[in-house]
Amino acid sequence: MQRRAFLKKAGLGAVAGTAAAAAPAIAQSNPQINWKMTTTYSQATPALFSTAQLFCSMVKDLTDGNFNIRLYPVGELVPGFGVMDAVGNRTVECGQTASYYYYGKDPAFCFDTAVPFGLNVRQMNAWMYEGGGLTLLRELFAPRGIVNFPMGNTGAQMGGWYRKEIKSVADLKGLTMRTAGFAGEVLSRMGVVPQQIPTGDIYPALEKGALDAVEFVGPVDDEKLGFQKVAKYYYYPGWWEGSAQVSLYVNDKAYAELPKSYQAAVDVASRAAGNHLVEYYDNNNPDALRRLIAAGAVLKSFPREVMDASLEASNQVYKEFCDKDPGFKKIFDSYMAFRDNIVPWFRVAEGSYDNYLGAALASRKK
Repeated sequence: MQRRAFLKKAGLGAVAGTAAAAAPAIAQSNPQINWKMTTTYSQATPALFSTAQLFCSMVKDLTDGNFNIRLYPVGELVPGFGVMDAVGNRTVECGQTASYYYYGKDPAFCFDTAVPFGLNVRQMNAWMYEGGGLTLLRELFAPRGIVNFPMGNTGAQMGGWYRKEIKSVADLKGLTMRTAGFAGEVLSRMGVVPQQIPTGDIYPALEKGALDAVEFVGPVDDEKLGFQKVAKYYYYPGWWEGSAQVSLYVNDKAYAELPKSYQAAVDVASRAAGNHLVEYYDNNNPDALRRLIAAGAVLKSFPREVMDASLEASNQVYKEFCDKDPGFKKIFDSYMAFRDNIVPWFRVAEGSYDNYLGAALASRKK
């Protein structure tokens, strides 16, 4: 009896021991993880900020509440243009920003957001995920300690707000303009004095006359920021941003420490939140533009002379950078080969359809 009782107890003990040994393994596969996330944006730009909020919420839901990312608006932990350094040195584990803000570190970062006369939203997505773009850009970010993820796009942007009409290239000379990244380099060749200014400082600078013009995104954000109150001429298209991809930066060591399922959650959530950003702008820009015009904005297209000069200046800058930087040229060659191959197809299908339908709708209203 004593022997049977001992074996019974021993057996139960073995089962309990096995369960105890298994428990840490189960817990380890779904650990409780808390990250900090910064962003270049604030609630003043709801489309962009809400995308970061949605990303954090989705990651939490996808991991049954075990992976929590606390979002800090611009300035609470990190300055607006400090996201790259903060993520790279792990001051925060991740951040939302636009890579062309870091043009001064390396002009090639602009390919992760937008370059003059570049790709539209769908073309950019295709290059990133199917055309080798993401692989090339991850190589670029790796020395900075960052794993980059596309997290949405604003779509084609507007050409900005101007105090005076732009009738020719001559009207650009001496113009002090808030713009970012590659656009500033190209515009400077045409006489513009570019200024990179954080979002919260743009309106005061325009109101006080420190700026003659400003480009930001498009109707939704521009209306919120109130540019129409101090500069009435609203130009299109923003040839420097045929689309503008927003990015999620993740510290590479922090990312490597995540379970595979959590890494997958980051990938899935960044894509889904990114879709939200595109949809938000597409849904809200039309009505926002109508309200801006009703409030006195004068909508105008850039003259062909200005567009042609801008393209020429862009090509000149591209050549200079390619000649002196093999790393830039490697990404440029891939990006532009993709552009030159896909744009003719879009012109046949998407472009012809959009142009016809737009003209038909305009004719119907007359």
